[in-house]
Amino acid sequence: MRGGDDVLVEERLRALAERLHGPRRLKADLLTEARHGLLDAVEAYREGGLSTAEAHRRAVAEFGTPGELARAYQTELAAGALRGLSLRVLAVAVTLTVAGDLTWRGSSWSEGPRPPAGYQLLSSSINWIWLAAAVLAAVGMLLAGRRATPGGQVLDAVVGAGLTGVLAVGVVTGAALLGWSFGMWDAALTWPPLLIGTVLIGAGHLWLGRAASCWIRAVRPVRADGARLAV
Repeated sequence: MRGGDDVLVEERLRALAERLHGPRRLKADLLTEARHGLLDAVEAYREGGLSTAEAHRRAVAEFGTPGELARAYQTELAAGALRGLSLRVLAVAVTLTVAGDLTWRGSSWSEGPRPPAGYQLLSSSINWIWLAAAVLAAVGMLLAGRRATPGGQVLDAVVGAGLTGVLAVGVVTGAALLGWSFGMWDAALTWPPLLIGTVLIGAGHLWLGRAASCWIRAVRPVRADGARLAV
Protein backbone atom coordinates (compact mmCIF):
# COMPACT_ATOMS: atom_id res chain seq x y z
CA MET A 1 0.00 0.00 0.00
CA ARG A 2 1.69 3.15 -1.21
CA GLY A 3 0.21 6.51 -2.01
CA GLY A 4 0.14 10.20 -1.20
CA ASP A 5 -1.11 9.54 2.34
CA ASP A 6 2.09 7.65 3.10
CA VAL A 7 3.81 11.03 3.23
CA LEU A 8 2.77 11.32 6.87
CA VAL A 9 4.44 8.02 7.69
CA GLU A 10 7.62 8.85 5.78
CA GLU A 11 7.85 12.32 7.34
CA ARG A 12 7.59 10.87 10.83
CA LEU A 13 10.23 8.25 10.05
CA ARG A 14 12.50 10.85 8.46
CA ALA A 15 12.22 13.07 11.54
CA LEU A 16 13.05 10.08 13.72
CA ALA A 17 16.02 9.09 11.53
CA GLU A 18 17.51 12.58 11.83
CA ARG A 19 17.66 12.17 15.61
CA LEU A 20 19.34 8.76 15.58
CA HIS A 21 23.09 8.14 15.51
CA GLY A 22 24.86 4.81 15.49
CA PRO A 23 25.64 1.74 13.39
CA ARG A 24 24.12 2.19 9.95
CA ARG A 25 22.81 -1.34 9.54
CA LEU A 26 21.18 -1.41 12.97
CA LYS A 27 19.68 2.03 12.40
CA ALA A 28 18.24 0.91 9.06
CA ASP A 29 16.79 -2.22 10.68
CA LEU A 30 15.15 -0.19 13.45
CA LEU A 31 13.61 2.25 10.98
CA THR A 32 12.36 -0.61 8.80
CA GLU A 33 10.76 -2.19 11.84
CA ALA A 34 9.15 1.14 12.73
CA ARG A 35 7.84 1.56 9.18
CA HIS A 36 6.28 -1.90 9.21
CA GLY A 37 4.66 -1.17 12.57
CA LEU A 38 3.20 2.10 11.31
CA LEU A 39 1.87 0.61 8.10
CA ASP A 40 0.36 -2.31 10.00
CA ALA A 41 -1.41 0.19 12.27
CA VAL A 42 -2.68 2.10 9.22
CA GLU A 43 -4.02 -1.09 7.70
CA ALA A 44 -5.75 -2.03 10.95
CA TYR A 45 -7.46 1.36 11.14
CA ARG A 46 -8.57 1.12 7.52
CA GLU A 47 -10.05 -2.31 8.17
CA GLY A 48 -11.83 -0.76 11.14
CA GLY A 49 -13.67 1.62 8.83
CA LEU A 50 -11.49 4.76 8.85
CA SER A 51 -10.60 6.52 5.62
CA THR A 52 -7.05 6.12 4.34
CA ALA A 53 -6.13 9.69 5.28
CA GLU A 54 -7.61 9.38 8.78
CA ALA A 55 -5.97 5.98 9.27
CA HIS A 56 -2.58 7.50 8.51
CA ARG A 57 -3.15 10.45 10.84
CA ARG A 58 -4.30 8.19 13.68
CA ALA A 59 -1.39 5.76 13.27
CA VAL A 60 1.21 8.54 13.17
CA ALA A 61 -0.34 10.30 16.18
CA GLU A 62 -0.29 7.15 18.30
CA PHE A 63 3.21 6.21 17.14
CA GLY A 64 4.68 8.98 19.28
CA THR A 65 6.80 12.05 18.62
CA PRO A 66 10.34 11.67 17.25
CA GLY A 67 11.72 12.96 20.54
CA GLU A 68 9.82 10.36 22.56
CA LEU A 69 10.81 7.51 20.28
CA ALA A 70 14.42 8.54 19.81
CA ARG A 71 15.36 7.83 23.43
CA ALA A 72 14.48 4.14 23.21
CA TYR A 73 15.91 3.68 19.74
CA GLN A 74 19.10 5.56 20.59
CA THR A 75 19.69 3.37 23.63
CA GLU A 76 19.57 0.31 21.39
CA LEU A 77 21.90 1.97 18.90
CA ALA A 78 24.39 2.80 21.67
CA ALA A 79 24.36 -0.84 22.81
CA GLY A 80 24.90 -1.98 19.23
CA ALA A 81 27.81 0.45 18.80
CA LEU A 82 29.42 -0.85 22.00
CA ARG A 83 29.00 -4.41 20.78
CA GLY A 84 30.62 -3.55 17.43
CA LEU A 85 33.51 -1.74 19.10
CA SER A 86 34.07 -4.63 21.51
CA LEU A 87 34.11 -7.19 18.69
CA ARG A 88 36.68 -5.19 16.76
CA VAL A 89 38.89 -4.70 19.80
CA LEU A 90 38.85 -8.43 20.54
CA ALA A 91 39.75 -9.24 16.94
CA VAL A 92 42.66 -6.78 16.85
CA ALA A 93 43.91 -7.73 20.33
CA VAL A 94 44.02 -11.44 19.46
CA THR A 95 45.72 -10.72 16.14
CA LEU A 96 48.39 -8.53 17.71
CA THR A 97 49.03 -11.05 20.48
CA VAL A 98 49.47 -13.92 18.03
CA ALA A 99 51.30 -12.13 15.21
CA GLY A 100 53.05 -9.22 16.93
CA ASP A 101 56.36 -11.01 17.48
CA LEU A 102 56.50 -12.13 13.84
CA THR A 103 57.45 -8.61 12.76
CA TRP A 104 60.71 -8.90 14.71
CA ARG A 105 61.58 -12.60 14.34
CA GLY A 106 64.75 -13.20 12.35
CA SER A 107 65.75 -9.53 12.18
CA SER A 108 69.44 -8.66 12.12
CA TRP A 109 69.20 -6.61 15.32
CA SER A 110 67.23 -9.10 17.42
CA GLU A 111 70.45 -10.92 18.43
CA GLY A 112 72.35 -7.75 19.28
CA PRO A 113 72.67 -5.89 22.59
CA ARG A 114 69.53 -5.53 24.64
CA PRO A 115 67.74 -2.20 24.12
CA PRO A 116 67.54 0.37 26.94
CA ALA A 117 65.35 -0.34 29.95
CA GLY A 118 62.93 2.40 28.93
CA TYR A 119 62.42 0.76 25.56
CA GLN A 120 61.81 -2.63 27.17
CA LEU A 121 59.30 -1.09 29.57
CA LEU A 122 57.48 0.62 26.69
CA SER A 123 57.46 -2.62 24.70
CA SER A 124 56.07 -4.70 27.55
CA SER A 125 53.45 -2.06 28.37
CA ILE A 126 51.83 -2.57 24.96
CA ASN A 127 50.99 -6.16 25.88
CA TRP A 128 49.34 -4.97 29.10
CA ILE A 129 47.45 -2.25 27.25
CA TRP A 130 45.97 -4.73 24.78
CA LEU A 131 45.22 -7.18 27.57
CA ALA A 132 43.25 -4.43 29.34
CA ALA A 133 41.49 -3.62 26.07
CA ALA A 134 40.56 -7.27 25.56
CA VAL A 135 39.14 -7.55 29.09
CA LEU A 136 37.07 -4.39 28.63
CA ALA A 137 35.90 -5.64 25.24
CA ALA A 138 34.77 -8.93 26.76
CA VAL A 139 32.82 -7.00 29.40
CA GLY A 140 31.37 -4.80 26.67
CA MET A 141 30.15 -7.88 24.79
CA LEU A 142 28.43 -9.18 27.92
CA LEU A 143 26.80 -5.83 28.65
CA ALA A 144 25.61 -5.29 25.08
CA GLY A 145 23.79 -8.60 25.13
CA ARG A 146 21.55 -7.87 28.11
CA ARG A 147 18.38 -5.83 28.39
CA ALA A 148 18.91 -2.09 28.65
CA THR A 149 18.27 -0.44 32.04
CA PRO A 150 19.12 3.09 33.30
CA GLY A 151 21.89 1.71 35.50
CA GLY A 152 23.11 -0.51 32.69
CA GLN A 153 23.36 2.47 30.37
CA VAL A 154 25.75 4.14 32.80
CA LEU A 155 27.86 0.98 32.97
CA ASP A 156 27.85 0.74 29.18
CA ALA A 157 29.11 4.32 28.98
CA VAL A 158 31.87 3.62 31.52
CA VAL A 159 33.06 0.52 29.64
CA GLY A 160 32.88 2.28 26.28
CA ALA A 161 34.81 5.27 27.61
CA GLY A 162 37.38 2.90 29.08
CA LEU A 163 37.76 1.14 25.74
CA THR A 164 38.24 4.34 23.78
CA GLY A 165 40.70 5.63 26.37
CA VAL A 166 42.76 2.44 26.33
CA LEU A 167 42.77 2.45 22.54
CA ALA A 168 44.04 6.04 22.51
CA VAL A 169 46.85 5.11 24.90
CA GLY A 170 47.63 2.06 22.78
CA VAL A 171 47.94 4.14 19.61
CA VAL A 172 50.28 6.65 21.26
CA THR A 173 52.37 3.93 22.90
CA GLY A 174 52.63 1.90 19.70
CA ALA A 175 53.65 4.94 17.66
CA ALA A 176 56.30 5.86 20.23
CA LEU A 177 57.70 2.31 20.24
CA LEU A 178 57.80 2.20 16.45
CA GLY A 179 59.53 5.56 16.21
CA TRP A 180 62.06 4.52 18.85
CA SER A 181 62.73 1.26 16.98
CA PHE A 182 63.40 3.06 13.71
CA GLY A 183 65.68 5.47 15.54
CA MET A 184 67.77 2.71 17.16
CA TRP A 185 68.01 0.27 14.26
CA ASP A 186 68.50 1.57 10.74
CA ALA A 187 67.79 -1.92 9.42
CA ALA A 188 64.23 -1.67 10.78
CA LEU A 189 63.46 0.86 8.08
CA THR A 190 63.93 -1.81 5.41
CA TRP A 191 62.81 -4.94 7.30
CA PRO A 192 59.76 -6.22 5.30
CA PRO A 193 57.91 -8.00 8.17
CA LEU A 194 58.09 -4.87 10.32
CA LEU A 195 56.99 -2.60 7.48
CA ILE A 196 54.10 -4.89 6.56
CA GLY A 197 53.12 -5.20 10.22
CA THR A 198 53.19 -1.43 10.59
CA VAL A 199 50.80 -0.98 7.67
CA LEU A 200 48.45 -3.68 8.98
CA ILE A 201 48.49 -2.31 12.51
CA GLY A 202 47.78 1.18 11.18
CA ALA A 203 44.83 -0.17 9.23
CA GLY A 204 43.62 -1.95 12.35
CA HIS A 205 43.82 1.27 14.36
CA LEU A 206 41.81 3.11 11.72
CA TRP A 207 39.23 0.30 11.81
CA LEU A 208 39.00 0.63 15.58
CA GLY A 209 38.91 4.42 15.35
CA ARG A 210 35.82 4.30 13.16
CA ALA A 211 34.10 1.98 15.63
CA ALA A 212 35.06 4.20 18.57
CA SER A 213 33.79 7.29 16.74
CA CYS A 214 30.52 5.50 16.00
CA TRP A 215 30.11 4.61 19.68
CA ILE A 216 30.81 8.19 20.78
CA ARG A 217 28.17 9.54 18.38
CA ALA A 218 25.70 6.90 19.52
CA VAL A 219 26.15 7.33 23.26
CA ARG A 220 26.26 11.13 23.33
CA PRO A 221 22.45 11.62 22.87
CA VAL A 222 21.75 8.92 25.48
CA ARG A 223 23.98 10.67 28.03
CA ALA A 224 22.39 14.03 27.18
CA ASP A 225 18.90 12.62 27.72
CA GLY A 226 20.01 11.10 31.02
CA ALA A 227 21.40 14.44 32.17
CA ARG A 228 18.15 16.21 31.31
CA LEU A 229 16.11 13.59 33.16
CA ALA A 230 18.36 13.93 36.21
CA VAL A 231 17.81 17.68 36.26
